[in-house]
Amino acid sequence: MNVKEAAVRLEEIARLLELKGENPFKVRAYTGAARTLRATKLDLPEFVEQAGAGKIRGIGKAISGKLETLLQTGSLPYLDELRAAFPESVRELLLIPGLGAAKVRALIEDLGVHSLGELEYACIENRLVALKGFGNKLQSKVLAGIRARRRYQNRFRLPEALEAADGALALLKSVGNGDARFETAGELRRFLETVNGLDVLATGASTSKVTEHLESRKDIGPVRHTPDGATFRFAGIPVRLHFADRARAGAALVLCTGSKAHVEGLRRRAQTRGLRLGPDGLIRDDTPVETPNEAEVYTALGLPPIPPELREGRGEIEAAEHGRRFDNLVQRKDLLGVLHLHTTWSDGAGSLAEMAATAQRAGMKYLGVTDHSRNAFYAHGLQPDDVLRQHEEIDALNRELAPFRIFKGIESDILPDGSLDYDDELLARFDFVIASVHSSFGQPADRMTERILRAVRNRFTTILGHPTGRLLLAREPYAVDMKRVLEAAAETGTAIELNANPHRLDLDWRLLARARELGVPVPICPDAHSPNGLGDVFFGVKTARKGGLTPADVLNCLPTDEVAAFFRRKRR
Repeated sequence: MNVKEAAVRLEEIARLLELKGENPFKVRAYTGAARTLRATKLDLPEFVEQAGAGKIRGIGKAISGKLETLLQTGSLPYLDELRAAFPESVRELLLIPGLGAAKVRALIEDLGVHSLGELEYACIENRLVALKGFGNKLQSKVLAGIRARRRYQNRFRLPEALEAADGALALLKSVGNGDARFETAGELRRFLETVNGLDVLATGASTSKVTEHLESRKDIGPVRHTPDGATFRFAGIPVRLHFADRARAGAALVLCTGSKAHVEGLRRRAQTRGLRLGPDGLIRDDTPVETPNEAEVYTALGLPPIPPELREGRGEIEAAEHGRRFDNLVQRKDLLGVLHLHTTWSDGAGSLAEMAATAQRAGMKYLGVTDHSRNAFYAHGLQPDDVLRQHEEIDALNRELAPFRIFKGIESDILPDGSLDYDDELLARFDFVIASVHSSFGQPADRMTERILRAVRNRFTTILGHPTGRLLLAREPYAVDMKRVLEAAAETGTAIELNANPHRLDLDWRLLARARELGVPVPICPDAHSPNGLGDVFFGVKTARKGGLTPADVLNCLPTDEVAAFFRRKRR
């Protein structure tokens, strides 16, 4: 249990209390406590200790006691009681964009809606249009949200999947099965932006011993046997367990990891070389070929090893056949600086000094601060006077921290007409500008595309931020012709970020190869709102590798003086 998870629990309590019609002050107390948790720099034990001592404003004894229970047990009976008061089908309504607890209560009381299916039918019959506080626009948004939720069901973001994988692997290793090996495979190993569950390969393990151990546990979902292993649920995520002996471990891992298209491509290549690749491993003339590791499989097929992230069946086998090697893909150690982060000057939880210190500890040589511009009022965007005062603080820190450098940046809103927030005189004071869309997401494709193209062509736009605006499992990309945007970026010398926040991972990895072909620099940016958020570059590096990027393609693999020169180049 960490502070973010605790905040999620408190937010759920607030929603259910409001749905129940509880005192609004009580609802606001839990909402405020959740907000305080999300903004804190403390870890959960420190936070709970200080809250219990009455040292954290807005956290009373009742809430601090519940946080203590969460910390000690990982669960909260009070939340369980509230959940029990409403069927799961009703609680699911709260997850639809635009529906807060008050609106869900109105749907229940006025329309008798108790499930997504009933809500969808009510929208189809236009019953929300005349309902007080709803209207045609919200009805359309709700209907789109229902259909999006159906698409997103049974998919999981990377942080949740990685955490569950760590727990599942620890559980499996606790069997104490000698030198058995358990490895993550499937979509998580390929680092898809969302996954449909976890695949784990067990080699050298006793099938009966492992499954008996799983069946004895009461904290996981039911264990079901499959032809090559078993399935169960861990932390709510499906786990598919596969078994293989050591002699064919490499072939089994290749089969468990690659997409269907990648595996089919390997099978076709195996046939041309007198081999067969299947569930029983790699076979030549009815004799198994020993493949203790994956490299042996690719070598037998006359290919260089293909990294797991690339195994999607999108031309990687053909590239390998034509001599491309993949041992130069970008790695975390190649990043020399970090760009796109927010501080306490706008909506961040860390000061400039704290963010710089964290970047230095991570081995970075520079940092590019990009607080929000003034149009982002909801994020405490900087007024012109704030910008000047922040630049004074940056100048002082640069004198103190040299040769480490803080670049003066801003995340400027791209306004609905494509212009940037602030006038040219103020924009010229920044070392670099990230231009991002934060409003009017529903513009039609032609208008949105022209809006973004205008921003890309602006001489002050150094980097286009989170270019499609998607939020994984929450919001579809806005309608934009990325082919034209990428071409415009190449023409104007504008970089396009790979936003490494695991809720975004935007630019989509499927478009990174085109950016690389066009020579568009791609910075891997954490969009960090706290010191810990700088660690999100991990997700960005994995996604960049999935798109086939090398250090030469990534802007923040450049040393300080070269990235500074890049910032200056477009303004000439």
